[in-house]
Amino acid sequence: MSGDVLRRLTVTRLTIRLDAELDKALERIAKRTGRTKSEIARDALRRQVAVARFRELRSKVLPFAEAQGLLTDEDVFRAVS
Repeated sequence: MSGDVLRRLTVTRLTIRLDAELDKALERIAKRTGRTKSEIARDALRRQVAVARFRELRSKVLPFAEAQGLLTDEDVFRAVS
């Protein structure tokens, strides 16, 4: 089975509470984009999970980078260019 099919077979439900203002904003975006509120929320959660993973990995790698003298983004760009 492909990854997409497996993902569809193992769906989990998450219930969250939104204040009225956030719900209205989400509803407006859903109508404007032709997407469901669930699709928008899933995409937002995927982005948040990616950011959290990036920050976790960065914190693990940072001591090694600093030991190599890579202290800023510019240092990294110079090293890989």
